[in-house]
Amino acid sequence: MLVDFFFALRQGGVPVTITEFLSLLAALDKRVVVASLDDFYFLARTCLVKDERHYDRFDQVFGAYFKGAEDRMEQLAQAVADGRIPPEWLARRNELNLSPEEQALIESLGGWEKLMEALRERLENQKERHEGGNRNIGTAGRSPFGAYGYNPEGVRIGQGGPRHRSAVKVWDQREFRNYDDQVELGTRNIKVALKRLRQFVREGNELELDLDDTIRATARNAGYLDLKLVPERRNQVKVLLFMDVGGSMDDHVRIAQELFSAARAEFKHLEYFYFHNFLYEWLWKDNRRRRTERMPTADVLATFGPDYKVIFVGDATMSPYEILHEGGSVEHHNPEAGAVWMRRMQAHFRRIIWLNPEPENRWEGTPSINIIRQLMDGQMYPLTLDGLTQGLRALNTGRSTTANVRPHEPIL
Repeated sequence: MLVDFFFALRQGGVPVTITEFLSLLAALDKRVVVASLDDFYFLARTCLVKDERHYDRFDQVFGAYFKGAEDRMEQLAQAVADGRIPPEWLARRNELNLSPEEQALIESLGGWEKLMEALRERLENQKERHEGGNRNIGTAGRSPFGAYGYNPEGVRIGQGGPRHRSAVKVWDQREFRNYDDQVELGTRNIKVALKRLRQFVREGNELELDLDDTIRATARNAGYLDLKLVPERRNQVKVLLFMDVGGSMDDHVRIAQELFSAARAEFKHLEYFYFHNFLYEWLWKDNRRRRTERMPTADVLATFGPDYKVIFVGDATMSPYEILHEGGSVEHHNPEAGAVWMRRMQAHFRRIIWLNPEPENRWEGTPSINIIRQLMDGQMYPLTLDGLTQGLRALNTGRSTTANVRPHEPIL
C-alpha cells in the first residue's frame, strides 16, 4: 500500500527518494504513530518532504490517495452518531494501564485495510457492551476499537478530546496555494522570451577573461602573454511581479507557475507578491499566512524604486465594483477603490504591464477586463508567447503608462 503511495508522490511531482521512504517505514516499524490518519499525515510529510514548497503537492496526493480512508472514518463517526455504536458501550468505568512488557505482547491486526474490515465485522455482529476485552468495541481492553484501553494499531472511538479529527481537514484547508517555482516548464520559450529583459552590467572582482584585450596586450608586449581580466557580466534588471491567486485563477495555475518558475530562474533581482482579484491596501508573499503576514501596498511603493519593471499577472475577471468602488472587494471592506491603488503604482513605477491568461477573444465580453485595460492605458497583453514578447518589449522601450495622471483621478 505504501509503495503505491510512494510512486503516487513521485508521479505527483514530490521529489521523494528511496532513503526518505525507508525512513518513513522505519518510523512506522517503531510505532511512532498508531492508527491515526492525522498523525500518519504529519509523520509522512516530515519524512518525505524536505522543502516546504512541495507541501501543497504532497497534500493533494495524500488527499487523493487516502480519500477512501477518510470516507471510512466518516462512516465510523456516523455509526457513533446514529446509535449503531451505543454510547453505553463507550462509557468510562475503568482505564487499562499496561507495562511496556505487557504492551509488547499485544499484536496488531496488520494494517489499515484489515483494521477497517475487522471494524465493519464488529459493527455488524456486536450486540452488547464490552469492557476489558481484546476483540469487540469497548473500553479498558486490548481491542483495537474503543476507548481507554490499549492496542498498538487501533481506532479510537468516543474517547475524551476531539472525537473525530480527520487529517483531511488539514490538507484541504488550503485557501490559496503558492505558485511553485520548481515546476518543470512545458516549453523553454518562456525563458527565452524573458531574456529580452536582461540588462547586463560588469560588477564584482575581475574574474572573467577579456579575450580581445588580452590579444591586443600580448601583441603590444612582444608576444609575452599579458592576461586582461574584467568583472563578470551580471543581469541587473529589477523585476517586481504581482500575481493574482485563487478563485478564477485556479484555471490558469499551470501557465502562472511556468511563468513564475522561469522568472525565478532568469532574474537575480526579482521580488514578488500575491493579490486576489485586484490591487488593494495590502499584499502578501505566502498564501498559507496571507491573513497574518501582510505587507501594506504603501510600504511596497516606499521600498522599491521606480527603476523596477512591474508585471501584473491575472485574469482580470471580476465584478467591476471590485475595481472602481470603496468596499468592492469580495474578501474585505477596502477603504479605497482598487483603481486608486493602481494609479499610485503607475505614478511611482515607470514601466508596468499586465499579462492576462484569459484567451484574448474573451476580453471584449468581460467588463472588468475592459476597465483594467483602460486603467493600464492599453498595456495588457495575453499570456501567450507572442503576448509575452510584446509585453516585455513594452517594458524595455520604457513607454510611460500614466505619466501625467494624478493618483486619485477617476478612470471613467
